[in-house]
Amino acid sequence: MARRQAWAAGTGRWLPWLGLALLPLAVPPAAAPGGCPSACYCVATPELVQCRYEMLEEPPRELPVTVQNLSIAGSNLSVLPRAAFAARPLPDLRLLRLRHDNIQTIEDMALQGLPALRTLDLSHNPLLSVAAGAFADVPLLRTLQLNQALLAAPLEEQLALAMRNLTLRRLELAGNALRALPAALLPAGLEELDLRNNSLQRLAAAELRSLEAPGLRGLRLTLGANPLSCDCALRPFLAWLRAATARVSDARGLRCAGPPPLRGAALLRLRPEGLPCAADEGGEPGRLETASYVFFGIVLALIAIVFLMVLYLNRRGIKRWLHNLREACRDQMEGYHYRYEQDADPRPTSTVSTPGL
Repeated sequence: MARRQAWAAGTGRWLPWLGLALLPLAVPPAAAPGGCPSACYCVATPELVQCRYEMLEEPPRELPVTVQNLSIAGSNLSVLPRAAFAARPLPDLRLLRLRHDNIQTIEDMALQGLPALRTLDLSHNPLLSVAAGAFADVPLLRTLQLNQALLAAPLEEQLALAMRNLTLRRLELAGNALRALPAALLPAGLEELDLRNNSLQRLAAAELRSLEAPGLRGLRLTLGANPLSCDCALRPFLAWLRAATARVSDARGLRCAGPPPLRGAALLRLRPEGLPCAADEGGEPGRLETASYVFFGIVLALIAIVFLMVLYLNRRGIKRWLHNLREACRDQMEGYHYRYEQDADPRPTSTVSTPGL
């Protein structure tokens, strides 16, 4: 009995300290001013807020003022309205990830109140409309990620207007089924452009010239996983690639997707003069062959027209010649007919044989 009383007395002494030790486990991990949104998870060092697959219909309002990285994924934001994240000033937010959030519309000044934002990730959203002032009031934005975000609608013109006042250093456009270099989306001073996993068959001569503009001479490209067509239309790009290998970070990994004899061949191991000129539909060789057929058809039509004109201008002489030919044929046929009748008549034979009787 005495032992039990002594144990209870000892327990009573350290139990309050145990409660104080376990108290931090009963509150959210972040203790930043403003608290952590109930649908999100906060990490104090560095300030990171993650809201994953909570099906939010608008950005969370109660965000810690000191948040630096905010990630919202798997929600249904649909529209980013004006000042979507400005319920409370967020002066330290540097990275904003909005992936798989079904964002379709970005309105003017949607990022107002984020003066320190440097990286914006809008990948995997079916963007349909981007306002001209969508990226206004973010003067420090340097990285824009739009991977698989331009598949729902052609947004090149809208994005060009929205990006006109940005000083981007990195632009990611991977997985957007692009068939040509989006020259309108390349601001002066851009240093990195990610075009992996698109539908590029080649970079045309005009596109290569745009890469040599004064503000883009330091631009580095990433072109992997594109269906490069290694025919003679690729020669300008291959020659450029050989001379500027350092500007394509994955140049040594680029492979041919066609034609079949060259499928899988490393691009840098090919010689420009060795590329075949197959008549690919829509390609330069195909257009040349189509033009040659059209020219041949026009020549034949002109010959036919000249022939018909000659016939028309000489119709009387041709008619006279046909009449004479018909008369000659008739005289010939009458001669043949007369000889046939003479040979078939038995009377001359009987007249000659009568005196011998």
